[in-house]
Amino acid sequence: MASSESGSAAPRRADARRNRARILAAAEQVFGDQGFAGSTEEIARRAGVSVGTVFRHFPTKRDLLAAIVKDLLQGLENEADRLVRDGDPATALFTFFAHLVAEAAEKKTIVELLADVGTAVPIDTAIGGFADTFARLLDKAQAAGTVDRDVTADDVLALLISTTQGAVRGGWDPRRQERVLSIIFAGLAAPRR
Repeated sequence: MASSESGSAAPRRADARRNRARILAAAEQVFGDQGFAGSTEEIARRAGVSVGTVFRHFPTKRDLLAAIVKDLLQGLENEADRLVRDGDPATALFTFFAHLVAEAAEKKTIVELLADVGTAVPIDTAIGGFADTFARLLDKAQAAGTVDRDVTADDVLALLISTTQGAVRGGWDPRRQERVLSIIFAGLAAPRR
């Protein structure tokens, strides 16, 4: 009897994980489109689940927002780890920097909602969580000769915090992001010999 119970638990857990992922993706869309006024019913409809399923996973909208941010940060952490491990040492720092700025601009509504409901993680705190990663990426870029040896990890973090805040508050379009990033990256570049 115990083996059939444990055998059925795994598919239930897999279904619950899939439902959770669908709910979070739908909530991100709904909140992005409609702000905090987006309804739980609309989230459930887009996720293809019942409203009860949404509430079982996330009792409040704040819980949903917190889970969205947690997943976003986990995704960024995974990308950072991948770049540290497998990225081109000459470009990985620039790739991750650009990725964070693009995510900030794309998730602008979510960031604003978090601030509105008082559950925001300040950008400087969120970015600060990547300090070690940026230090490693910076070391690799400097060793590869693409970043000036006088640049410090604190310099990179200060630039990144300012740029991501600008992307969130300024509602930058892709052309503005590209222009700002090209100016920053030119400033970080190692001098030509």
